[in-house]
Amino acid sequence: MSKPITVFLPYNHNDFTLQTIDAFNASGLADRIFLMSNTPTGVDKPNTQDLITDAPLSSQTFRKIGEVARTEYIALLTKDTLIDLGQFALNRFVQIAADTAAGLVYSDFIEIKGDQRAGHPVNDYQFGSVRDDFDFGPLLLFSTPAFKKATAAFTTDYKHAGLYDLRLRVSQTSGLVRVSEFLYSTVETDLRKSGEKMFDYVDPKNREVQIEMEQAFTEHLKAIGAYLEPVFKPVDDSGDAFPVEAAVVIPVRNRIRTIRDAVNSVLTQKTDFDFNLIVVDNFSTDGTLEALNEIAAGDARLKVLIPERKDLGIGGCWNVAVHSEYCGKYAIQLDSDDVYKDETTLQRIVDVFREEHCAMVVGSYEMTDVNLQPIPPGLIDHREWTPENGRNNAIRINGLGAPRAFYTPVLRGLNVPNVSYGEDYALGLAISRTYQIGRIYDAVYCVRRWDDNTDASLDINKMNAHNAYKDKIRTFELKARQQKVASGQ
Repeated sequence: MSKPITVFLPYNHNDFTLQTIDAFNASGLADRIFLMSNTPTGVDKPNTQDLITDAPLSSQTFRKIGEVARTEYIALLTKDTLIDLGQFALNRFVQIAADTAAGLVYSDFIEIKGDQRAGHPVNDYQFGSVRDDFDFGPLLLFSTPAFKKATAAFTTDYKHAGLYDLRLRVSQTSGLVRVSEFLYSTVETDLRKSGEKMFDYVDPKNREVQIEMEQAFTEHLKAIGAYLEPVFKPVDDSGDAFPVEAAVVIPVRNRIRTIRDAVNSVLTQKTDFDFNLIVVDNFSTDGTLEALNEIAAGDARLKVLIPERKDLGIGGCWNVAVHSEYCGKYAIQLDSDDVYKDETTLQRIVDVFREEHCAMVVGSYEMTDVNLQPIPPGLIDHREWTPENGRNNAIRINGLGAPRAFYTPVLRGLNVPNVSYGEDYALGLAISRTYQIGRIYDAVYCVRRWDDNTDASLDINKMNAHNAYKDKIRTFELKARQQKVASGQ
């Protein structure tokens, strides 16, 4: 029986790659193993030969892979790491690929960190799993016909976005299937906490990568009928009656360490309009409510609300504030452990609303420690949001920036999802489907990283839950945009 898999491994002269080659050969399913390198490797192993490439994840590399693969399946290792195949792992990959006619099969895996081994489950792929950092794990099995069909459809030569372009194109014609079994082990070399990794995609040094990812994703949106032209509905805010021009909204639960700083950064704002600060205390037990009441006794602008319901997340608390009698024409976000950059933040945000007649404004922020000392990567300005393509590109990335501010009538019409993660992202996507989002590209906000941040250090299951929810939001939004495009609205 012919062997069904051609294997492609990046090669950087690491000894563990030789072990990985032996593992694939021992499976009995590998017809040939190609080592991807920009120079000859000198490796002398059975069934092994070089594939000279410019960059391991470039479009050119994947074209070459398609040209030399002659088996039914292509196994691709997407990073240079040790792969220890589990019992009959490749057989299982092939079996699932055949049973489902999938274009791509991937699996859960065991992650080795130092002397620790732990299961690393990954998420099921869905229609909205289009962010470029979706975690497939490092080992992918492609159907060769689906792979070649995708590479034949390439329209752009990417240096960084070749794999992203490839799997988006595979998803347009074939299923992407997860095997929820730990089929192999691999070594994790990035030992940072989740909160330290989550901003990698907006690090300025990765700007060239982001531009390529945006271009590949825009092509995907056009292919699936979900691309929106830069045409927006203007907001007419001339006839709205509100008690104040703006209201800052802070949902809070047990933030006695930081809430006074957050409140003070609002009450010291200098504006040419009246504003309220609405803090929704979600049943704090650590003295937060008492601190708020103390401040409110001396400043009538601070409105402390306690929900009637006890089943509210951050989004539900936002709804309490936005639908209250104290909300202004514009509702402006501040997290309970963050602060505004200086006393001009509110004025700058409202000025954008006034000038651009947009339904939402998003600022830029500086990463700091709890003592407001700058920490890497510094300024997060989300320059991938442009008036021309921002609302399309927003579906690819994992956030929109901060602070976020909303034109209240639009927000009241949508309501905020009653969750505590991703609620702002869902709003931004839904609003941008119709309206322009105004932007401020220099820092007006400080995001403070400290041990009690909700996303400072998440385990893999919580990270997966967060990512799956955002992928679901993307699925909803892509479906809505397909309908919008199809109807010609």
